[in-house]
Amino acid sequence: MILCCGEALIDMLPRQSAAGEATFAPHSGGAVFNTAIALGRLDQPTGLLSGVSTDMFGQRLQRDLAESRVDTARLILSDRPCTLAFVELTAGQARYSFYDENTAGRMIAPADVPALGDEITALFFGGISLAVDPCAETYAGLLHDEGVGRVVMIDPNIRPSFVKDEARYRDRLTGLIERSNILKISDEDLDWLVAGKGSSADKIDQLRKNGPDMVILTRGSAGAVAVLADGTQVTVPAQKAAVVDTVGAGDTFNAGILASLADQDLLNIESIQGLTSEAATQALQFAAKVAAVTVSRAGANPPWAHELTD
Repeated sequence: MILCCGEALIDMLPRQSAAGEATFAPHSGGAVFNTAIALGRLDQPTGLLSGVSTDMFGQRLQRDLAESRVDTARLILSDRPCTLAFVELTAGQARYSFYDENTAGRMIAPADVPALGDEITALFFGGISLAVDPCAETYAGLLHDEGVGRVVMIDPNIRPSFVKDEARYRDRLTGLIERSNILKISDEDLDWLVAGKGSSADKIDQLRKNGPDMVILTRGSAGAVAVLADGTQVTVPAQKAAVVDTVGAGDTFNAGILASLADQDLLNIESIQGLTSEAATQALQFAAKVAAVTVSRAGANPPWAHELTD
């Protein structure tokens, strides 16, 4: 099982009422939640570990997880409110305003985290849950305690406007990246993580020296590139799609990488360390394919496996 660890929240997406007034509609979301949903729809055994409210929004999150075949046994339930993310769309690109103080997702502590069984073979971390305390330290502790022997993938999905203590955040990310096997970043993430001048290749090499066996850089319409443990570089183009919005695209891409590696029987540490360019290309191409479906639909609505073969 792949266990996704991080936020589950409600995206308030911009809509227009029947009277033509601007309004917001609630949709289940959150970077890590979206990745879990996409994995479940791709027929991968998947669970979510997250703090979730028992309020009406939290109940919606649980229902949507179950409908996408995501195991909910490791949800940490509380009566705290649900995190809300209000979304603005500009030319299809999403910008977020988060309401996260004292929420069910943010306030989880190490004592709340359930034991992980041997059925969990891979861990995925990412999103805003790595940026704020106390949940960020809880997830960092989980990785430290449970990451050994399991494949670890991280997508920091950095949102600078959400970061209150940059030095602490950078230090935490450095520690998480050191313990990861797969690091996926956007070009904006790369420039934030490795500031200053220099080529993308040079910056990726700096990150690789800190631990990851595979670094994946997504570049929007320019496609994606992966640098493997032996330094081999693999590049794939973006798949053409009529873009409605980009909400959840990167999260679906993450799921595509993990699902493809699992289907190739390569989702283990030894295989990731010795990954071939052919296997990496297959994973990147599949990830681009599933992400293209998501951007062609409103909101984070990743495809089901049967949609990819119809």
